[in-house]
Amino acid sequence: MGRLRALLRKLDEYQRAHRWLAWPLAVNKKYGDDQAGNQAALITYYAFFSLFPLLLVAVTVLGLLLAHNPSLQHRVLSSALKDFPVLGTQLRENIHSLNRTGVGLGLGLVGTFYGARGVASAAQNAFNHVWNVPKAERPGFPQNTLRSFGLIIVGGGGIILTTALSGFGSGSATPGIRIVAFVVALALNVLVFWACFRLAIAKTVSGRDFRLAAVIAAVVWQVLQGFGTFLVSHELKNASEVYGTFAFIIGLLWWIYFQTQFTLYALEVDVVRARRLVPRSLVQPPLTTGDERAFRLYVGEERRRRATEVEVRLNEPVDTPPSSDGDRTRTRQAGQMPHLERLPDEGAAS
Repeated sequence: MGRLRALLRKLDEYQRAHRWLAWPLAVNKKYGDDQAGNQAALITYYAFFSLFPLLLVAVTVLGLLLAHNPSLQHRVLSSALKDFPVLGTQLRENIHSLNRTGVGLGLGLVGTFYGARGVASAAQNAFNHVWNVPKAERPGFPQNTLRSFGLIIVGGGGIILTTALSGFGSGSATPGIRIVAFVVALALNVLVFWACFRLAIAKTVSGRDFRLAAVIAAVVWQVLQGFGTFLVSHELKNASEVYGTFAFIIGLLWWIYFQTQFTLYALEVDVVRARRLVPRSLVQPPLTTGDERAFRLYVGEERRRRATEVEVRLNEPVDTPPSSDGDRTRTRQAGQMPHLERLPDEGAAS
């Protein structure tokens, strides 16, 4: 154990001195501290059960808007659902619009839409948790419900639009059109992800702080979308009826979970950058200034009332001086991080 600890300490010293290694380790440590994997699993659960109701609403609304142009309606729906990851063909064949009219249709759409809000609520909670937004600073009722509806409209509508655009491009025989469609779809996906982050994350976090996360999440979406289509067309096309059904369901859950994990990792990259949580220690003590800032964030997240202060005392040494008192005062007044006081070492006191 002594040799292993000495080896880990050498590795820790090396990564602290080399930012190219300290960055991914800091992001991964923040991801683990936040238990973001559990948050991703929760979003996946709600997303899986919200997918079909939301697609039912989308298909019905598109059918109403394009009722006088059946050919365009068919092209849009076919393009959007055909290239939907993993279950595109099955969705196109089995998702049909509601056949009600008048008040019945309106009530059906509202009920279906309201029942699918779980994924948006889970996303709000996960994104704010990753940013360690204090509970006192998060939107309450009814703002959080309105944000959930906005998140569903922007996110769901944007996914349908960009997927349809990708479908139009992939169906073209001209390489130039395919490239343009891909680039435009990618740019729109970046805007969609940024808008979803802005709706989900409390306003105490600046919109410019998660621009990089929007780019990363959009690129991963495009890659996983293409990989999901490849998986279905090449690996599952000859599966038996029973095995194929389970494979499609597991494939869809796997795809949603992967996308959610990468999205949370992308947000963690921006959190580490914006909050200066680099480097983090692998072997403690001593702690780093990144550890110190992270502890302030973790404790400050539990602040449930605005008119409160949270104080944390550390009895472990920190290898470099912390932020100045002036910075601490400004931070504490802004309500973003709690005050953190470091106790003197016992050896120094004696």
